[in-house]
Amino acid sequence: RCLSQGAVKRQALYACSTCTPPGAEPAGICLACSYECHGTHRLFELYTKRNFRCDCGNSKFKNLQCKLLPEKGKVNSGNKYNDNFYGLYCTCKRPYPDPEDEIPDEMIQCIVCEDWFHGRHLGAVPPESGDFHEMVCQACMNHCHFLWAYTSQLAGKEIPPLTKANSLEDEGIVLKVEESEEQKKEIKKESGVEHHDTKEEKQPEQFNEPSTSSGSALLNTVILIQVVTKSEEPVCKLKELQSKPFVKKDTATFWPLNWRSKLCTCEDCLKMYSELEVQFLTDECDTVLAYENKGTSDQETERRDPLMDTLNSMNRVQQVELICEYNDLKTELTDYLRRFADEGTVVKREDIQHFFEEFQSRKRRRTNRMQYYCS
Repeated sequence: RCLSQGAVKRQALYACSTCTPPGAEPAGICLACSYECHGTHRLFELYTKRNFRCDCGNSKFKNLQCKLLPEKGKVNSGNKYNDNFYGLYCTCKRPYPDPEDEIPDEMIQCIVCEDWFHGRHLGAVPPESGDFHEMVCQACMNHCHFLWAYTSQLAGKEIPPLTKANSLEDEGIVLKVEESEEQKKEIKKESGVEHHDTKEEKQPEQFNEPSTSSGSALLNTVILIQVVTKSEEPVCKLKELQSKPFVKKDTATFWPLNWRSKLCTCEDCLKMYSELEVQFLTDECDTVLAYENKGTSDQETERRDPLMDTLNSMNRVQQVELICEYNDLKTELTDYLRRFADEGTVVKREDIQHFFEEFQSRKRRRTNRMQYYCS
Protein backbone atom coordinates (compact mmCIF):
# COMPACT_ATOMS: atom_id res chain seq x y z
CA ARG A 1 0.00 0.00 0.00
CA CYS A 2 1.29 3.44 -0.95
CA LEU A 3 0.71 5.18 2.39
CA SER A 4 1.81 8.58 3.57
CA GLN A 5 1.88 7.83 7.30
CA GLY A 6 4.95 5.58 7.21
CA ALA A 7 6.00 1.96 6.99
CA VAL A 8 3.44 -0.83 6.79
CA LYS A 9 3.76 -3.61 9.37
CA ARG A 10 3.74 -6.29 6.66
CA GLN A 11 2.88 -6.10 2.99
CA ALA A 12 3.51 -7.76 -0.37
CA LEU A 13 6.31 -6.04 -2.30
CA TYR A 14 7.72 -5.99 -5.82
CA ALA A 15 10.94 -4.77 -7.40
CA CYS A 16 11.06 -3.13 -10.83
CA SER A 17 14.12 -4.13 -12.85
CA THR A 18 13.07 -1.65 -15.55
CA CYS A 19 13.38 1.34 -13.20
CA THR A 20 16.07 -0.02 -10.83
CA PRO A 21 18.29 -2.45 -12.80
CA PRO A 22 21.35 -4.16 -11.26
CA GLY A 23 23.84 -1.52 -10.27
CA ALA A 24 21.17 1.00 -9.28
CA GLU A 25 20.00 1.52 -5.72
CA PRO A 26 17.61 -1.21 -4.52
CA ALA A 27 13.97 -0.19 -4.22
CA GLY A 28 10.67 -1.84 -3.38
CA ILE A 29 7.17 -0.95 -4.53
CA CYS A 30 3.76 -1.87 -3.16
CA LEU A 31 1.07 -3.86 -4.96
CA ALA A 32 -0.96 -0.77 -5.88
CA CYS A 33 2.04 0.96 -7.48
CA SER A 34 2.97 -2.21 -9.35
CA TYR A 35 -0.37 -1.87 -11.18
CA GLU A 36 -0.74 1.90 -11.40
CA CYS A 37 2.86 3.07 -12.00
CA HIS A 38 4.75 0.02 -13.33
CA GLY A 39 2.08 -1.85 -15.29
CA THR A 40 4.22 -2.29 -18.45
CA HIS A 41 7.55 -2.78 -16.64
CA ARG A 42 9.48 -5.93 -15.80
CA LEU A 43 8.71 -6.81 -12.18
CA PHE A 44 9.58 -9.65 -9.87
CA GLU A 45 7.79 -10.58 -6.68
CA LEU A 46 9.46 -10.20 -3.28
CA TYR A 47 6.56 -11.75 -1.37
CA THR A 48 6.09 -10.06 2.03
CA LYS A 49 8.43 -7.79 3.97
CA ARG A 50 7.90 -6.19 7.36
CA ASN A 51 8.05 -2.49 8.27
CA PHE A 52 8.52 -1.28 4.70
CA ARG A 53 7.38 1.90 3.01
CA CYS A 54 6.85 2.00 -0.77
CA ASP A 55 9.77 3.62 -2.65
CA CYS A 56 7.86 4.31 -5.86
CA GLY A 57 8.68 7.78 -7.21
CA ASN A 58 11.31 8.74 -4.63
CA SER A 59 14.93 9.66 -5.40
CA LYS A 60 15.77 6.06 -6.36
CA PHE A 61 13.58 6.46 -9.44
CA LYS A 62 15.20 8.97 -11.80
CA ASN A 63 12.41 9.53 -14.32
CA LEU A 64 9.30 8.30 -12.54
CA GLN A 65 6.75 10.06 -10.37
CA CYS A 66 4.32 8.03 -8.29
CA LYS A 67 0.78 8.44 -9.63
CA LEU A 68 -0.85 7.51 -6.33
CA LEU A 69 1.22 9.68 -3.98
CA PRO A 70 3.36 12.20 -5.90
CA GLU A 71 4.71 13.94 -2.79
CA LYS A 72 7.21 11.52 -1.26
CA GLY A 73 10.39 11.78 0.74
CA LYS A 74 13.72 11.35 -1.01
CA VAL A 75 14.49 8.03 0.70
CA ASN A 76 12.93 5.70 3.27
CA SER A 77 15.69 5.30 5.82
CA GLY A 78 13.75 2.69 7.79
CA ASN A 79 13.57 0.23 4.87
CA LYS A 80 15.91 -2.74 4.79
CA TYR A 81 17.21 -4.18 1.50
CA ASN A 82 19.04 -7.32 0.43
CA ASP A 83 19.82 -9.23 -2.78
CA ASN A 84 16.14 -10.12 -3.15
CA PHE A 85 15.57 -6.63 -4.57
CA TYR A 86 17.76 -7.63 -7.54
CA GLY A 87 15.99 -10.96 -7.98
CA LEU A 88 18.71 -13.01 -6.22
CA TYR A 89 18.04 -15.38 -3.32
CA CYS A 90 19.67 -17.82 -0.89
CA THR A 91 23.36 -18.17 -0.05
CA CYS A 92 23.95 -19.16 -3.67
CA LYS A 93 22.69 -15.76 -4.90
CA ARG A 94 20.68 -17.22 -7.75
CA PRO A 95 17.34 -16.14 -9.26
CA TYR A 96 14.11 -18.04 -8.69
CA PRO A 97 13.13 -19.90 -10.69
CA ASP A 98 16.70 -20.61 -11.80
CA PRO A 99 16.92 -21.64 -15.47
CA GLU A 100 20.33 -23.26 -14.84
CA ASP A 101 19.27 -25.28 -11.79
CA GLU A 102 17.80 -28.66 -12.68
CA ILE A 103 17.58 -29.95 -9.09
CA PRO A 104 13.99 -29.83 -7.79
CA ASP A 105 13.99 -27.97 -4.48
CA GLU A 106 11.61 -25.72 -2.57
CA MET A 107 12.46 -22.24 -1.31
CA ILE A 108 11.87 -21.42 2.38
CA GLN A 109 11.81 -17.91 3.84
CA CYS A 110 13.76 -17.03 6.99
CA ILE A 111 11.51 -15.14 9.38
CA VAL A 112 14.37 -12.94 10.65
CA CYS A 113 16.23 -11.69 7.56
CA GLU A 114 13.27 -12.54 5.25
CA ASP A 115 15.59 -13.91 2.54
CA TRP A 116 14.59 -17.11 0.71
CA PHE A 117 16.73 -20.27 0.79
CA HIS A 118 16.91 -23.55 -1.08
CA GLY A 119 16.13 -26.43 1.27
CA ARG A 120 19.48 -28.06 0.45
CA HIS A 121 21.43 -24.92 1.41
CA LEU A 122 20.20 -24.68 5.00
CA GLY A 123 22.72 -27.04 6.59
CA ALA A 124 19.84 -29.17 7.90
CA VAL A 125 17.15 -31.24 6.24
CA PRO A 126 13.72 -29.59 6.57
CA PRO A 127 11.13 -31.74 8.40
CA GLU A 128 9.16 -34.02 6.13
CA SER A 129 5.97 -32.74 4.48
CA GLY A 130 6.69 -29.21 5.67
CA ASP A 131 5.86 -30.16 9.27
CA PHE A 132 7.02 -26.81 10.67
CA HIS A 133 5.68 -23.28 10.85
CA GLU A 134 8.72 -20.98 10.55
CA MET A 135 12.43 -21.22 9.77
CA VAL A 136 15.47 -19.29 10.99
CA CYS A 137 18.50 -19.51 8.67
CA GLN A 138 22.08 -20.27 9.70
CA ALA A 139 23.29 -16.67 9.67
CA CYS A 140 20.31 -15.47 11.71
CA MET A 141 20.78 -18.27 14.25
CA ASN A 142 24.32 -16.98 14.78
CA HIS A 143 22.94 -13.46 15.11
CA CYS A 144 20.12 -14.55 17.45
CA HIS A 145 22.36 -16.87 19.45
CA PHE A 146 19.90 -16.98 22.36
CA LEU A 147 17.53 -19.11 20.23
CA TRP A 148 19.82 -22.13 20.58
CA ALA A 149 18.79 -22.46 24.22
CA TYR A 150 15.17 -22.89 23.07
CA THR A 151 15.88 -25.53 20.44
CA SER A 152 15.87 -28.47 22.87
CA GLN A 153 12.26 -27.67 23.83
CA LEU A 154 10.79 -25.96 20.79
CA ALA A 155 12.69 -26.33 17.52
CA GLY A 156 11.39 -29.15 15.37
CA LYS A 157 8.91 -30.25 18.04
CA GLU A 158 5.23 -29.84 18.76
CA ILE A 159 4.48 -27.62 21.77
CA PRO A 160 2.23 -29.53 24.22
CA PRO A 161 -0.88 -27.74 25.47
CA LEU A 162 -0.91 -26.43 29.04
CA THR A 163 -2.54 -28.65 31.66
CA LYS A 164 -4.46 -27.28 34.63
CA ALA A 165 -1.47 -27.94 36.88
CA ASN A 166 0.80 -26.07 34.51
CA SER A 167 -1.58 -23.13 34.28
CA LEU A 168 -1.60 -22.72 38.07
CA GLU A 169 2.17 -22.74 38.16
CA ASP A 170 2.36 -20.26 35.32
CA GLU A 171 0.05 -17.90 37.19
CA GLY A 172 2.41 -18.02 40.18
CA ILE A 173 -0.01 -19.90 42.47
CA VAL A 174 0.88 -22.92 44.63
CA LEU A 175 -1.25 -24.75 47.18
CA LYS A 176 0.08 -25.68 50.63
CA VAL A 177 -1.69 -27.89 53.17
CA GLU A 178 -0.94 -27.30 56.85
CA GLU A 179 -2.08 -29.58 59.69
CA SER A 180 -2.63 -28.67 63.29
CA GLU A 181 -0.49 -30.20 66.04
CA GLU A 182 -3.40 -32.42 67.21
CA GLN A 183 -3.85 -33.81 63.73
CA LYS A 184 -0.15 -34.68 63.51
CA LYS A 185 -0.27 -36.49 66.90
CA GLU A 186 -3.37 -38.49 65.95
CA ILE A 187 -1.75 -39.61 62.71
CA LYS A 188 1.50 -40.53 64.48
CA LYS A 189 -0.32 -42.59 67.15
CA GLU A 190 -2.40 -44.40 64.57
CA SER A 191 0.70 -45.40 62.64
CA GLY A 192 2.31 -46.73 65.84
CA VAL A 193 5.03 -44.12 66.03
CA GLU A 194 5.40 -41.72 68.94
CA HIS A 195 5.64 -38.06 68.01
CA HIS A 196 9.16 -36.78 68.71
CA ASP A 197 9.95 -34.16 66.08
CA THR A 198 7.27 -32.06 64.42
CA LYS A 199 9.69 -31.41 61.53
CA GLU A 200 9.91 -35.11 60.72
CA GLU A 201 8.87 -35.81 57.12
CA LYS A 202 5.31 -37.08 56.81
CA GLN A 203 4.63 -40.25 54.84
CA PRO A 204 2.02 -40.00 52.05
CA GLU A 205 0.04 -43.01 53.30
CA GLN A 206 -0.70 -41.24 56.55
CA PHE A 207 -3.24 -39.07 54.70
CA ASN A 208 -5.00 -41.89 52.90
CA GLU A 209 -7.38 -43.83 55.19
CA PRO A 210 -7.37 -42.85 58.89
CA SER A 211 -8.98 -45.29 61.30
CA THR A 212 -12.43 -44.70 62.76
CA SER A 213 -10.94 -44.05 66.19
CA SER A 214 -9.19 -40.96 64.94
CA GLY A 215 -11.97 -40.03 62.53
CA SER A 216 -13.74 -37.64 64.90
CA ALA A 217 -10.48 -35.95 65.72
CA LEU A 218 -9.69 -35.54 62.06
CA LEU A 219 -13.19 -34.20 61.35
CA ASN A 220 -12.72 -31.57 64.03
CA THR A 221 -9.32 -30.62 62.67
CA VAL A 222 -9.21 -27.58 60.47
CA ILE A 223 -7.03 -28.05 57.42
CA LEU A 224 -5.68 -24.77 56.25
CA ILE A 225 -5.17 -24.42 52.53
CA GLN A 226 -3.00 -21.43 51.97
CA VAL A 227 -2.67 -19.82 48.58
CA VAL A 228 0.81 -18.47 48.35
CA THR A 229 1.85 -16.09 45.60
CA LYS A 230 5.26 -16.75 44.21
CA SER A 231 7.87 -14.03 44.19
CA GLU A 232 6.75 -11.07 42.15
CA GLU A 233 10.17 -10.95 40.58
CA PRO A 234 9.75 -12.54 37.11
CA VAL A 235 11.74 -15.64 36.33
CA CYS A 236 13.76 -15.50 33.11
CA LYS A 237 12.86 -18.55 30.99
CA LEU A 238 15.99 -18.04 28.92
CA LYS A 239 18.35 -18.24 31.91
CA GLU A 240 16.62 -21.42 33.07
CA LEU A 241 17.13 -23.01 29.65
CA GLN A 242 20.71 -21.77 29.39
CA SER A 243 21.51 -23.46 32.71
CA LYS A 244 20.75 -26.81 31.07
CA PRO A 245 22.85 -28.50 28.34
CA PHE A 246 21.98 -27.55 24.77
CA VAL A 247 23.70 -27.98 21.42
CA LYS A 248 24.71 -25.22 19.02
CA LYS A 249 25.10 -26.14 15.35
CA ASP A 250 25.93 -24.29 12.17
CA THR A 251 22.51 -24.98 10.67
CA ALA A 252 19.10 -23.46 10.17
CA THR A 253 16.35 -24.34 12.65
CA PHE A 254 12.67 -25.14 12.14
CA TRP A 255 9.97 -24.04 14.57
CA PRO A 256 6.38 -25.20 15.23
CA LEU A 257 3.18 -23.17 15.41
CA ASN A 258 2.93 -20.71 18.35
CA TRP A 259 6.59 -21.10 19.28
CA ARG A 260 6.96 -17.32 19.57
CA SER A 261 4.59 -17.25 22.55
CA LYS A 262 7.09 -19.40 24.48
CA LEU A 263 9.94 -16.87 24.25
CA CYS A 264 10.81 -15.07 27.47
CA THR A 265 9.49 -11.52 27.79
CA CYS A 266 11.25 -10.45 30.98
CA GLU A 267 12.85 -7.02 31.07
CA ASP A 268 16.35 -8.29 30.29
CA CYS A 269 15.19 -10.37 27.32
CA LEU A 270 13.13 -7.53 25.88
CA LYS A 271 16.20 -5.31 26.08
CA MET A 272 18.25 -7.99 24.30
CA TYR A 273 15.65 -8.30 21.51
CA SER A 274 15.79 -4.54 21.03
CA GLU A 275 19.59 -4.50 20.84
CA LEU A 276 19.51 -7.31 18.26
CA GLU A 277 16.63 -5.57 16.39
CA VAL A 278 14.42 -8.65 16.57
CA GLN A 279 11.59 -7.32 18.77
CA PHE A 280 9.12 -8.78 16.24
CA LEU A 281 9.93 -12.33 17.38
CA THR A 282 7.54 -12.00 20.32
CA ASP A 283 4.75 -10.66 18.08
CA GLU A 284 2.57 -13.51 16.82
CA CYS A 285 0.77 -11.08 14.48
CA ASP A 286 4.09 -10.59 12.66
CA THR A 287 3.93 -14.04 11.06
CA VAL A 288 3.13 -14.55 7.39
CA LEU A 289 0.28 -16.84 8.47
CA ALA A 290 -1.31 -13.98 10.45
CA TYR A 291 -0.90 -11.72 7.40
CA GLU A 292 -2.57 -14.29 5.14
CA ASN A 293 -5.40 -14.89 7.61
CA LYS A 294 -6.05 -11.15 7.82
CA GLY A 295 -6.16 -10.95 4.02
CA THR A 296 -8.69 -13.79 3.91
CA SER A 297 -10.82 -12.09 6.56
CA ASP A 298 -10.71 -8.77 4.69
CA GLN A 299 -11.79 -10.48 1.46
CA GLU A 300 -14.75 -12.11 3.20
CA THR A 301 -15.77 -8.71 4.58
CA GLU A 302 -15.53 -7.14 1.11
CA ARG A 303 -17.69 -9.90 -0.35
CA ARG A 304 -20.52 -9.16 2.07
CA ASP A 305 -23.44 -7.27 0.58
CA PRO A 306 -23.73 -3.91 2.41
CA LEU A 307 -27.41 -3.68 1.46
CA MET A 308 -28.15 -7.02 3.14
CA ASP A 309 -26.19 -5.98 6.24
CA THR A 310 -28.26 -2.80 6.46
CA LEU A 311 -31.52 -4.69 5.96
CA ASN A 312 -30.70 -7.17 8.70
CA SER A 313 -30.30 -4.31 11.18
CA MET A 314 -33.82 -2.95 10.47
CA ASN A 315 -37.34 -3.89 11.44
CA ARG A 316 -39.88 -5.13 8.87
CA VAL A 317 -41.38 -1.70 8.01
CA GLN A 318 -37.96 -0.12 7.53
CA GLN A 319 -36.87 -3.04 5.34
CA VAL A 320 -39.87 -2.57 2.99
CA GLU A 321 -39.27 1.18 2.76
CA LEU A 322 -35.57 0.73 1.99
CA ILE A 323 -36.24 -1.89 -0.70
CA CYS A 324 -38.79 0.40 -2.38
CA GLU A 325 -36.36 3.32 -2.33
CA TYR A 326 -33.59 1.12 -3.72
CA ASN A 327 -35.78 -0.14 -6.57
CA ASP A 328 -36.87 3.41 -7.45
CA LEU A 329 -33.27 4.59 -7.51
CA LYS A 330 -32.13 1.64 -9.60
CA THR A 331 -34.96 2.10 -12.17
CA GLU A 332 -34.52 5.87 -12.54
CA LEU A 333 -30.70 5.67 -12.73
CA THR A 334 -30.86 2.94 -15.39
CA ASP A 335 -33.26 5.02 -17.52
CA TYR A 336 -31.11 8.12 -17.06
CA LEU A 337 -27.88 6.40 -18.11
CA ARG A 338 -29.54 4.68 -21.06
CA ARG A 339 -29.93 8.10 -22.74
CA PHE A 340 -26.16 8.59 -22.68
CA ALA A 341 -25.61 5.11 -24.10
CA ASP A 342 -28.08 5.69 -26.92
CA GLU A 343 -26.47 9.04 -27.81
CA GLY A 344 -22.92 7.69 -27.42
CA THR A 345 -21.92 10.50 -25.05
CA VAL A 346 -19.67 10.32 -21.98
CA VAL A 347 -21.22 10.50 -18.51
CA LYS A 348 -19.58 13.30 -16.56
CA ARG A 349 -19.43 13.99 -12.86
CA GLU A 350 -21.82 16.92 -13.29
CA ASP A 351 -24.39 14.60 -14.93
CA ILE A 352 -24.39 12.21 -11.99
CA GLN A 353 -24.59 15.09 -9.53
CA HIS A 354 -27.56 16.54 -11.47
CA PHE A 355 -29.33 13.16 -11.43
CA PHE A 356 -29.11 12.78 -7.65
CA GLU A 357 -30.27 16.36 -7.10
CA GLU A 358 -33.34 15.69 -9.25
CA PHE A 359 -33.91 12.34 -7.54
CA GLN A 360 -33.85 13.93 -4.08
CA SER A 361 -36.20 16.69 -5.28
CA ARG A 362 -38.74 14.17 -6.61
CA LYS A 363 -38.45 12.20 -3.38
CA ARG A 364 -39.25 15.29 -1.29
CA ARG A 365 -42.28 16.10 -3.46
CA ARG A 366 -43.60 12.54 -3.01
CA THR A 367 -43.11 12.75 0.74
CA ASN A 368 -44.88 16.10 0.98
CA ARG A 369 -47.90 14.81 -0.92
CA MET A 370 -48.14 11.83 1.42
CA GLN A 371 -48.04 14.10 4.45
CA TYR A 372 -50.76 16.32 2.93
CA TYR A 373 -53.20 13.47 2.29
CA CYS A 374 -52.54 11.93 5.70
CA SER A 375 -53.18 15.16 7.65
